[in-house]
Amino acid sequence: MTTVDETPAPEAPRPAPEPGAGEVAWEWIKSIGFAILLWVVFRTFLFEAFRIPSQSMERTLLVGDFLFVNKAVYGAEVPFVGWHLPAYREPARGDIVIFDSVEPEQEGMKIVKRLIGVPGDTIEMRAGVVYRNGAAVEEPYAVPGDARDSESPSVRERMRGWQLTHLVGRSPDGYWPDLNDWGPIVVPAESLFVMGDNRGSSYDGRYWGLLPRANVRGTPMFVYYSYDRDSGRTLPFVTAIRWSRIGDGIH
Repeated sequence: MTTVDETPAPEAPRPAPEPGAGEVAWEWIKSIGFAILLWVVFRTFLFEAFRIPSQSMERTLLVGDFLFVNKAVYGAEVPFVGWHLPAYREPARGDIVIFDSVEPEQEGMKIVKRLIGVPGDTIEMRAGVVYRNGAAVEEPYAVPGDARDSESPSVRERMRGWQLTHLVGRSPDGYWPDLNDWGPIVVPAESLFVMGDNRGSSYDGRYWGLLPRANVRGTPMFVYYSYDRDSGRTLPFVTAIRWSRIGDGIH
């Protein structure tokens, strides 16, 4: 006798329903929101782009250089609360640092200079030469200004005003600092002393004084784009790109 299997064949799986317009839009919103969140975290705590607007750091950094700045190395600031994440290390002599300006008229601006003195260092200039802790500092990166350059009496009075509190080894009576001859001063705790590499064209710590450690925001890593805006060419950001500088590390 032949046995017939009367078990019904399984039904073919039904195709999943197409997502509605609302579901598609929601998925897009979530993806875009996640990307924005990653960008905010990246920019706030890790890296930030920075453009060089002046000649104060030439030859090291040129006008028209665009840099990526490492914000994590010195401890990134947490927005709105003023706290800082743990630093990988403290700023060291010779570092190039990005910092918030201490000048009221430049509030909100970020500045780039080189770190010359850390807390406890004794700093001075004689005839345009920087001395740290009694020894001349080797500065292969620096573009010396004219050692004979002199500032106006009002500027020198301002220099004298901030330096007197930190002056050591000489009497304040008759002390009259100038652009290339001043000090010695001792850098106090939680402060730094910075100068531009292009000594004849840098508005730096010589003028406005000590930099609070809390103002430091990071250190440049490399040049990701550069162009010569004074080349005289049409559309210099396209026609005057400095290809040899792109990817250069900064020291």
